[in-house]
Amino acid sequence: MRISLFSSTSIRRCARLPPPSPIPTPRPVFIMRRANSHSSLNNIAPILDELKLDLISENHVQENAAKRKEISRTFISDTITVPTEEMYAYATTATLGDDVYFDPSTAHLEAHVAKITGKEAALFVSSGTASNQIALRTHLQQPPYSVLVDQRSHINKYEAGGTAFHSGAHLITVSPSNKHHLTLEDVKDNIMLSDDIHFAPTTVVALENTLNGTIIPQEEVERISEYVHSVGVKLHLDGARIWHVAIETETPLKELCDPFDSVSLCFSKGLGAPVGSCLVGSKEFIKKARWFRKLFGGGMRQTGFLAASAAYALTHNVPKLVQVHALARKLEAGLEEIGCRILSRAETCMIFYDPAPVGVSYDEIAERGSALPEPLVLGGSRLVVHIQTSEEAVQDFLTVVRTLAQEKKSAGFVASDPNTYGAFLKDIYVRRAATFPKKV
Repeated sequence: MRISLFSSTSIRRCARLPPPSPIPTPRPVFIMRRANSHSSLNNIAPILDELKLDLISENHVQENAAKRKEISRTFISDTITVPTEEMYAYATTATLGDDVYFDPSTAHLEAHVAKITGKEAALFVSSGTASNQIALRTHLQQPPYSVLVDQRSHINKYEAGGTAFHSGAHLITVSPSNKHHLTLEDVKDNIMLSDDIHFAPTTVVALENTLNGTIIPQEEVERISEYVHSVGVKLHLDGARIWHVAIETETPLKELCDPFDSVSLCFSKGLGAPVGSCLVGSKEFIKKARWFRKLFGGGMRQTGFLAASAAYALTHNVPKLVQVHALARKLEAGLEEIGCRILSRAETCMIFYDPAPVGVSYDEIAERGSALPEPLVLGGSRLVVHIQTSEEAVQDFLTVVRTLAQEKKSAGFVASDPNTYGAFLKDIYVRRAATFPKKV
């Protein structure tokens, strides 16, 4: 039996179809010429020459020594601390794994940081900003939501609006009523717990310790933690400089971190590591955070040498914070003796000051400091002491301020009482662009 796939009707319809269009002439196909293993490198020499780069100066030893000297006389931040030769040497012995898959040295660092903070797991990331933003994005699961922070916090002021961009979250910014740190009363007065559709309920409260170099009393942290957890809200800590709190208050890191669901800790702020922070929390939290790290473009490859640098910093540089705090207090005492107003005291590594009571401006101080045979690098009201700040630099800075104050007095300026001078500044951080010495 014959079986036809076409009916007589379909055959008649096909007979009425117009003749087919002519088949177009195929376009020529251009095949890229490939170099084979038998080709001479001479054929690709021009391409290779374009790619070559040697960025090491002939005078790199002297230039790096000069840079280390400059850093020892720079007061603008502790992020400018640099790896020592010993740290570099240690870092080169680290493992060579790809951290997106697995790197033993990085995994060892993460396990160690999780252990010392009392958390289940940790995640190595490129920066404190990345750590904070990944933490918030991981906590914030279903909008609408808000995050309550100190108005002066890094999350609010110095992360380029990241919370809005990455998480679509509203920030509730609070100025501490005691002008020092957020209290439980500040949190209660500003947290949003309503289910009114006009508002964004608070999902996370984020504290910062230290903030502007000041320490939140642990008792206050515990009060806030007990309350926010009782109302179903998470508590995150920007603990970029938590090492300073542990050293100054002689409190174990675990005790400082216990009240929080997640904590960010930085290795490059003041500890001399070149790159890196760790985010800690529960295993499920870090598993999700690792996903967001990848989504944000933060997955890194051979991070072993960075993890080793962080390990070296924890072992060899954290103990130096004792001397850092002592030097900061010496700097504060010198400024008070001259007659400057202290806006925020040296609880750890920072001092905020106002030279106006002795008739001097930040610009005058910075310009005089930059004109020294060994220049000082200065900003505005904030002075940051770090593990590579020299005592000589502190003395030279105080000499500059003292000399300018004496010149103003000789010219007829009558100094004011720094304790009664002016009103409380809305923001003690008076910023000024620092001028670095020009390379000769």
